[in-house]
Order: sequence, then C-alpha cells, then structure tokens
Amino acid sequence: MIDYRLGGSNVRRAGGTSRGEEDMVWFLVRFQLNSASAKSIITSPQDRLGPATTLVESFGGRLHDYFFAFGDFDGVIIAEFPDHKAAAAFSLRANATGGFSRFEMTVLIPTTEAEAAMKQARDIKLVYRAPNE
Repeated sequence: MIDYRLGGSNVRRAGGTSRGEEDMVWFLVRFQLNSASAKSIITSPQDRLGPATTLVESFGGRLHDYFFAFGDFDGVIIAEFPDHKAAAAFSLRANATGGFSRFEMTVLIPTTEAEAAMKQARDIKLVYRAPNE
C-alpha cells in the first residue's frame, strides 16, 4: 500500500539552510514488516540502518532518522528526496522487496511553509460551497 497523504510541493532548503544546497522534499515513512521479515530479524538480529540508508541514497535522498516502533507500525523513517518522483520510486522499490505488509509515505511540510499556507487560506476571499449545498 502506497499512501501519499498530501500532494503539492513541500520543497525547502535541505536541513533548513541557505548554503546553496539542493531543494529537497521531506517525508515520514512508516512501515510494517510482514511475518517472514519479522521472523528473519528475530532469527538473525541485524542493523537495518545501513540497508535503509543505501536505499534512500540510491534515489538521491538523505535519511535523517530511522526508528523501530511499537504500535501500528514497526518502524519510522524521516528522509528527504530531491522530488516526488524520486520518493515514489523509492517507495516502489522498497515495496517490491516483499518485506513489508504495510508501507506508507507522508509528505512533511516545514513550519514556515505551513504558516504561509495558513496566511494564504486566511487571505483568500472566495466562499467555498460544499457539494451538498
């Protein structure tokens, strides 16, 4: 399952700097291992940070954080990619391994852009009518 919760652009300077780094798009990646993958890491405990980093970087991305988790998901990744296409390709490649029963990506919006969106929403004078009105 690929889940892109927000569309559009959330591009900002990588790492929040203005040193001329490429614009990157930030994502929250949440995954649930399938039973075969869970059994494998129990049978042969292993550090999954290296393979995850390699996969993210192969699509021009940068992995910032990788955590195992309790709850609905077994793990969480914070990563950035050059664009939505690279992120989608990463997601497809990760899913193609067959190691996950659930894999979701959510676009993250930096707070400065969220504030700008709030101001834009406030300033638009158009009155939206619901379809049932």
